[in-house]
Amino acid sequence: MTTKLGLKHIQAIAPYVGGRPISEVAREYGLDESKIVKLASNENPLGMPKSAQEAMLKAAGDLGRYPDSNGFELKKVLSERLGVPSDWVTLGNGSNDILELAARAVAQAGDEVIFSRHAFAVYPLATQAVGANAIEVAPTASYGHDLPAMLSAIQASGDKAKLVFVANPNNPTGSYLSAQEIEAFLLAVPAHVVVVLDEAYNEYLSVEQRYDAVAWIKRFPNMILSRSFSKAYGLAGLRIGYGVAQPALTDLLNRIRQPFNVNSLAQAAAIAAFQDIEFLQQGFELNRAGLAQLTEAFDALNLSYLPSAGNFVLVKVGDDDGAGNRMNLELLKRGIIVRPVGNYGLPQWLRISIGLQEENAAFIHALRDIVAQNKALTA
Repeated sequence: MTTKLGLKHIQAIAPYVGGRPISEVAREYGLDESKIVKLASNENPLGMPKSAQEAMLKAAGDLGRYPDSNGFELKKVLSERLGVPSDWVTLGNGSNDILELAARAVAQAGDEVIFSRHAFAVYPLATQAVGANAIEVAPTASYGHDLPAMLSAIQASGDKAKLVFVANPNNPTGSYLSAQEIEAFLLAVPAHVVVVLDEAYNEYLSVEQRYDAVAWIKRFPNMILSRSFSKAYGLAGLRIGYGVAQPALTDLLNRIRQPFNVNSLAQAAAIAAFQDIEFLQQGFELNRAGLAQLTEAFDALNLSYLPSAGNFVLVKVGDDDGAGNRMNLELLKRGIIVRPVGNYGLPQWLRISIGLQEENAAFIHALRDIVAQNKALTA
């Protein structure tokens, strides 16, 4: 007789599956690793900035000691730029850590956590991990967050609602919420409900789209702002992000945070990367050009796609639920790794990360070849 171990709500969790690594695809399809293009995980195609590499190498000389558990120097840099006290900042092992800490800090079995359908996969995972009930709200017709509907869900939940996740831009759809929409939502959310504004892709917003989210932190004590160093700053492999909130919430996060959750190399690299404005601007400009390169190709191929405010674009590759997987397989055979999003309830679509000009071109060439052969687009 087999005995199941662990709590039922933990057993029910489907583990998060990241984008396939280049080495795995090379082995499976007999390809040369150097010729494989990975556009699957929304990584920065420029890699880590040189300034961060140098800072990391310098910090490597002291790895026999524990990292600064409080992250004093990094918090100092962040607080000066953001205009908040250092004790308003919580460091995380990637922004994913901040999202999970938020769920653990304010929700438990019987509570309700609210988020939009087709939003980041970690929201339901973090909810399940604490035994809370997930309330998934249907998005707008354009696949974006329907904030009025999410507010209605909060009101319907009453005292059970404890946490709501809002991503801007949203992954994987790339949808964008204006400052006016978010502020109106924050004003209407009851004080007992914590709002996590997930801005992992904030640095890719156009100048016209940008707003001051930190100003809302100063006004709303029930808000946590989550940001990442994995995308625009090129530090995905070091796993570092941060949250900003008023002291009452920050204190809760730090009570359950692992004492050394951010290693010394990550802290040193983040300090340098955060101050490397030239690298950030270079990545922003590369991303805008790459987005145009991809969407122009989709237009030429008559493929539907969603407007994106991030460093990726969601493209529809067929009308049946097998389309995304078939196209993905054909691309893998040609050494192109993208991200199927069937697990997000979008089986007809693929998410394409924006890469270097030549990487985008390789993907477009493969896509044109597949479309021309009428593969993956028909059942």
